Amino acid sequence: MSDPARPGLFARLKAGLARTAASLSGAVGQALARGRLDQETLDRLEESLIAADLGVATAAAVVAGLKAERFGAEATPAEIRAALALRIAAILAPHVRPLTPDPARKPHVILVAGVNGTGKTTTIGKLAARFRAEGRVVVIAAGDTFRAAAIEQLKIWSDRAGATLVAGAVGADPAGVAFEALTRATASRADVLIIDTAGRLQNKTALMEELAKIVRVVKRIEPSAPHDIVLVLDATTGQNAIQQVEVFRDVATVSGLVMTKFDGTARGGVLVAIADKFKLPIHAIGVGEAIEDLQPFDADAFARALTGAD
Repeated sequence: MSDPARPGLFARLKAGLARTAASLSGAVGQALARGRLDQETLDRLEESLIAADLGVATAAAVVAGLKAERFGAEATPAEIRAALALRIAAILAPHVRPLTPDPARKPHVILVAGVNGTGKTTTIGKLAARFRAEGRVVVIAAGDTFRAAAIEQLKIWSDRAGATLVAGAVGADPAGVAFEALTRATASRADVLIIDTAGRLQNKTALMEELAKIVRVVKRIEPSAPHDIVLVLDATTGQNAIQQVEVFRDVATVSGLVMTKFDGTARGGVLVAIADKFKLPIHAIGVGEAIEDLQPFDADAFARALTGAD
């Protein structure tokens, strides 16, 4: 259950993105020292957006839109922050898509990928808790068999959420674990199967072969599965998150994103760059450690928290 004393999503996002918002607010204030939105002001704003990890192309697009609307006009810092938030929300809004299992599928299979340390295992636990709270029967496959800690963590989360965990021994074949989990989930008419996977990028070829094998094995039982391949990213890693999307898109057909750790020291703007570049659905963001802290993505709230707009 949620704690009524805890701050809401926007407040936690605002706290997590405070460093970026403060940096952008300061840049806006300095840039508008003369009170007009001229080319020098726009150049400074673009530099600030790049520093916030929006990337060169996305920052240029945001500033170009701002220039087209308000160039030469008198403006206050609050007005410019609000205008920036609107431009950023417009980039993000087309890519908002909650992760919703299809009730016609028994089970709806979700393959979860991501580099170790991104919060992948925790995200799986939180997804399972959310689906269970919605009344769905959930099975989790502990497919990251190379880390005993991952299996143990999933055991804790599955018990907490009321989900069924299927796990093998450390070092077991991940595809075999996935096969057993899907067999059991199908037999029990479970609503959702969430499959964890290893997140080792040291050897991209081995990762590709491992994920491809899991997909092949799953398709032997259900040709349409996996129905979602979700990539989990860490908001604190900045531009490295873009590289991770590129690697995993080469490995598997990523269908959507979850970004975690917005309660920390995230610059956060990289999510805007990723949405602009890859056009992938954004399912949810993590704003804390509690079960309810994995929240459906809200483009407007995120844009306002990022820019410091009210």
